[in-house]
Amino acid sequence: MIHDKINAETFEMTGKCPFGGDRIGGSLGTPPTLSEWYPDRLKVELLYRAGQRANPLGDDFDYAKAFNRIDLDALKQRIKAFLTSSVAWWPSDYGNYGPQMIRMAWHAAGTYRIADGRGGAGDALQRFAPISSWWDNGNTDKSRRLIWPIKQKYGSALSWGDLMVLTGNCALEIMGFPTFGFAGGRRDAWEADNSTYWGPEVWDPKTAPSPDSMVTRDKRWRGKNGDEDYDLENPLAATHQALIYVNPEGPYANGDPMGSARDIRIAFSHMAMNNEETVALIAGGHAFGKSHGKVTADKVGPPPEIAPIEAMGLGWQNPEGTGFAEYTMTNGIEGSWTPDPTKWDNTYLENLFKFEWDQTKSPAGALQWTPTDPDAPKTPDAHIVGKMNPLMMMTSDIALKVDPDYRHVCVKFLNDFDAFTQAFSKAWYKLTHRDMGPRERYLGPEKKNEDDLLWQDPIPPRDFDLIEGADIAVLKQSVLSTGMSVSDLVFTAFSAAVTHRSSDKRGGANGGRLALAPQKDWVVNRRAVPVVAALRELKDAFNSKQTGGKKVSLADLIVLGGCAALEKAAAEASVVITIPFTPGRRDTTQELTDIEMFEWLKPVADGFRNYLDEQIEEISQGVAPEEMFLDKAQLLSLTAPEWVALVGGLRAMNANYDSSGHGVFTDRVGVLTNDFFTVLTSMDYEWKKADARGMLFSLENRSTRQTRFTATRSDLIFGSNSQLRAVAEVYASSDGHEPFVRNFVQAWDKVMMLDRYDLGV
Repeated sequence: MIHDKINAETFEMTGKCPFGGDRIGGSLGTPPTLSEWYPDRLKVELLYRAGQRANPLGDDFDYAKAFNRIDLDALKQRIKAFLTSSVAWWPSDYGNYGPQMIRMAWHAAGTYRIADGRGGAGDALQRFAPISSWWDNGNTDKSRRLIWPIKQKYGSALSWGDLMVLTGNCALEIMGFPTFGFAGGRRDAWEADNSTYWGPEVWDPKTAPSPDSMVTRDKRWRGKNGDEDYDLENPLAATHQALIYVNPEGPYANGDPMGSARDIRIAFSHMAMNNEETVALIAGGHAFGKSHGKVTADKVGPPPEIAPIEAMGLGWQNPEGTGFAEYTMTNGIEGSWTPDPTKWDNTYLENLFKFEWDQTKSPAGALQWTPTDPDAPKTPDAHIVGKMNPLMMMTSDIALKVDPDYRHVCVKFLNDFDAFTQAFSKAWYKLTHRDMGPRERYLGPEKKNEDDLLWQDPIPPRDFDLIEGADIAVLKQSVLSTGMSVSDLVFTAFSAAVTHRSSDKRGGANGGRLALAPQKDWVVNRRAVPVVAALRELKDAFNSKQTGGKKVSLADLIVLGGCAALEKAAAEASVVITIPFTPGRRDTTQELTDIEMFEWLKPVADGFRNYLDEQIEEISQGVAPEEMFLDKAQLLSLTAPEWVALVGGLRAMNANYDSSGHGVFTDRVGVLTNDFFTVLTSMDYEWKKADARGMLFSLENRSTRQTRFTATRSDLIFGSNSQLRAVAEVYASSDGHEPFVRNFVQAWDKVMMLDRYDLGV
């Protein structure tokens, strides 16, 4: 038993355990973590988020089936009825919760970043730390509690992710805006994301109520604002810790519109938005609602994650007045952009360009802008009947006026309100759906399937019958008869599939984009070019002979070639095994491939193929290759045994991008042996650094001192890291060959199938 007491002033538990020491509890205490003890250790446990173990619905719950039973029209009517109501504990501005819900949906989706596909509304991570307690998400906790009765009614059939986005859409619609569409299909997370890198700053919400109080902003920046090399550290997109996009007061809250414009362009481009989409989103979003800044940040209580227990998960308690309504505090800026904040119109842009604006301060002390013209229109107070207030602009709004490129887009929208409406409609749809992946994952009657939405990575529908058993056998034999090596075939198939990201469901072998720009031109893929050309000829020859409507796509043939090669490699290792192959992949076209957006998938480092970009020192920000390797394994949803087995098999095949011998610890290349592991764990040899940077190593025989093999950090980590070595030792043991082959084949098939959303995968 633990004897404890409650401190009457701090309400914190204190006490002693009778077994000695001052810490309460055992495993529930707060000992130093492994990362604190050993900060440079490879955190393999990041592959093991609790995931389904934390999911109360269980593995067998079919969300798509449950969602499709919802009457979407009835659900939307219920949401819209709520939006024009008001509750006493958190009254709606202007009698309309719409603007508040748009912000909630926007901020849920706005964490998405194109560099690694992480973030977005898909997992509804706005419910959990750290995102739930970011300064920029102030009072989004109230928005989610307001719609809890709707979530409660629909239960597991309606995820939080879908509800938040749909509520944002309904909010736009009740204020006269024609939305482009809505797709369901977001699956909620059930725990906090403790693996995504959100920046180098250590932000303490207890002592830093807003990012303005931080002095470490430059840690995530490269170069100076205005320089050519001014950019954010990869993969970050937000300009500061605890922000969604940019500081509305300008860089460092300095009120500089041009500096703000540069920050906006960088942040939005890292979130996959071009100039027109950026202006449409800012101008469209600021057509509604208001900003809140009646109370200084230092008076507002802590965010949800560290709020008092009796707050029941609500944060930012405001001690001034009622603490809400006219006393609401969010980002510190006070006022509305338009005279009619609950109506879709063009007055935001009209006012921005019609008037000159003076820099002023809000009641909370935040920088904002007010019209210099005393006859400028006023905006009604959100809560006090009859009171009129001056219009407001943020520094990030003035930025659209002073930046030449943004100004050009603004003028276009000023002169063509319909074009503005369409641009905002499509940009909002992209913002709220960007992280959902291929269209096969979309649910509901309002989803869009237009091929002109290149950000959806469209693949044309299949217009031919699938190959079957006999066809597959013929094609396997045909592939092997071309004379292409086992190594080249395995490398090519894996290169097609390894681009997949579980974060935003982009990449993978489906679509055959390995044969298209930009992927065909990446250095890491050059070895695949002649193989793809040969397979294309084989595909054309096979399809030309078919009379029954059956055809094979290049995408399928690339994967099938790898499977055929592995079966041959296993047989030569005395293992008879059939590598799973599921046909049905389709080929897309160059016209349906957004080269700029796919360029973000190009690897800086790919440990699976032993690739490091030549500029690795300039672009890795001190992140070791093995850490980037772990990150890629996580994006492929691999477990540690799958990761280890997959690498061992690829090394046995020599699937290195340049055919080098690094990590190829065998004299039987192209045979599916466990030699990689037996050499890796052997004590007959020792490893020596072969370069000053510690990137390349050589294996020396302890007795003869002769060099046997060479390796990279992406090879040796499987013998150096204790958890990975424990798995490698299983595969290196006398009875380890069979489990290695079995796990390798399972991992191979998993990677080949990661993007098969057409099958409901």
